[in-house]
Amino acid sequence: MTSPFRFQIEARDGRARRGRIFTPRGEIRTPAFMPVGTAATVKAMMPESVAATGADIILGNTYHLMLRPGAERIDRLGGLHRFMNWGKPILTDSGGFQVMSLAELRKLTEEGVRFSSHVDGSRHLLTPESSMEIQRQLGSDIVMAFDECTPYPADERTARQSMELSMRWALRSREAFGDRPGHALFGIQQGSVYPELRAESAEKLTAIGFEGYAIGGLAVGEGQDQMFGVLDYAPGMLPEDRPRYLMGVGKPDDIVGAVERGVDMFDCVLPTRSGRTGQAFTRRGPVNIKNARHAEDPRPLDPDCSCPCCAAYSRAYLHHVFKAGEIIASMLMTWHNLHYYQELMAGLRRAIGEGRLTAYAAAFHAQRAEEDIEPI
Repeated sequence: MTSPFRFQIEARDGRARRGRIFTPRGEIRTPAFMPVGTAATVKAMMPESVAATGADIILGNTYHLMLRPGAERIDRLGGLHRFMNWGKPILTDSGGFQVMSLAELRKLTEEGVRFSSHVDGSRHLLTPESSMEIQRQLGSDIVMAFDECTPYPADERTARQSMELSMRWALRSREAFGDRPGHALFGIQQGSVYPELRAESAEKLTAIGFEGYAIGGLAVGEGQDQMFGVLDYAPGMLPEDRPRYLMGVGKPDDIVGAVERGVDMFDCVLPTRSGRTGQAFTRRGPVNIKNARHAEDPRPLDPDCSCPCCAAYSRAYLHHVFKAGEIIASMLMTWHNLHYYQELMAGLRRAIGEGRLTAYAAAFHAQRAEEDIEPI
């Protein structure tokens, strides 16, 4: 019998793969970009609008949802999909990264992490077992193992201790996850920028066995060159027949480079956060709509874009509503950015399928180098 969760590679071009993840809630075309729905919403977007951009899956945050409104409440109300009116797959992170970056008075032990909520100061303990239970209550389709995101920079001894703790937590996560047909658990490779630690982490994770594997501990300040240096070897250490997910990445050129190196899945707050702060992503690079040069510009953000923002609204209008603090500015800019990201992923998938990824990437970089259109 075919598993209700499986990954199928449909085409290869160099190290890049085009494929499909099959879940009971729908298929995920890879390479895939997952918009971030931190608190059961992709900010400034209706779920129908997120789907209209081409997104097959979104990401939810265990840490934020466990604190508010609470996983038990979401469970009583029918799970996260029903709660937020999203019928397609959802991936939830384990909560570990947010505990390290947002929580106050946190204490890390072998058991897990004790912390004070940044919302109301209440005390909590998050462990591999409780993270699995919270994600079960949320009802997410893809669950992430509980890990420690190794800080950067870290010396080799610190990175090893962190990686080994994450591997012990990965085993506990696997055991606590249990048998949940139709749901998948992903392990997370750690090891900072040290190849031998990455290799050891991949070996331990593979021995435990997961439905997919993430590359963690990157996009934490190391810069693109070092990130690509790790991605030159890290994806190849993970099982060939499972999806590979680069957590928290990233900028459009980060994604193109990571796809070339064999990564299948991405998530990042950048397109939504940038939309709310007045930055648009276009084929010719970023556009800051706050700049005065746009105040009387009747042209769209990107003349080659088919999103609702570019189809009907001018740079001048976007400049005005952003300056006026109108909510529609965040809505239109976010829709455009998510549409751009999904068009980028569709272009990468087509290029891999047609065996022309190198040419696609070269054209992508050349067009971005031209920079924004000349002011009027």
